[in-house]
Amino acid sequence: MVAVAGKVVVVTGGRRGLGAALVDEVLARGASKVYSTSRTAHTDARPRVVTVPLDVRSAESVAALAELATDASIVFNNAGVLLPGPLLTDDVERAAETFDVNALGPLRVARAFAPALAANGGGALVNMHSVLSWLAGSGAYGASKAAAWSLTNSLRLELAPQHTHVVGVHAGFIDTDMVAALDRSKAKPADVAARIVDGLEAGETEVLADDVSVTVKAALSGPVEHLTFSAAG
Repeated sequence: MVAVAGKVVVVTGGRRGLGAALVDEVLARGASKVYSTSRTAHTDARPRVVTVPLDVRSAESVAALAELATDASIVFNNAGVLLPGPLLTDDVERAAETFDVNALGPLRVARAFAPALAANGGGALVNMHSVLSWLAGSGAYGASKAAAWSLTNSLRLELAPQHTHVVGVHAGFIDTDMVAALDRSKAKPADVAARIVDGLEAGETEVLADDVSVTVKAALSGPVEHLTFSAAG
């Protein structure tokens, strides 16, 4: 169990969408400071929020954030990108960027922050996946999130000796700019953020942040051909 009250928190991709909701949620629960990152510089008037530019594709950018935020005890790996396109015909460079941001980005952050988390008592690393980690039909995005899920499960083992609690989060469609064009039922970012932090504070290792992810997780033992994008509702 990792309580948020009194802790210093990092939220990557904290400028908008789910990231902004996570910043709001941890502040409401008493976080003493929140480092909120985005790819381009942004501002936040709240005194407990420190805004920092971050490109998770860059080891140097990630290292600079870790050097600044040595007081962090909880890290939310939320930054991500959605570049839709079929695997067979889309530009392979777009697939490479998707993996670089969604899979290698969280790994870079985890590696950079592991020493600070250890020094501060272990703390927690929370990685944002997707229900599409488990479903076919979303191209490189789903594949990158599947890779991120696997990375999280292995990081949980590697970080256990330093008492860092690792949480993997799965969610369906959230009402954010990233999926604004999709005509699907979408959860509110604030509701998802609350469920994530509830899970963190309860000591869960995997958070199913909405009904869609609960349903799909229950279907994983069934025929693989049924695990398609259409199952996400």
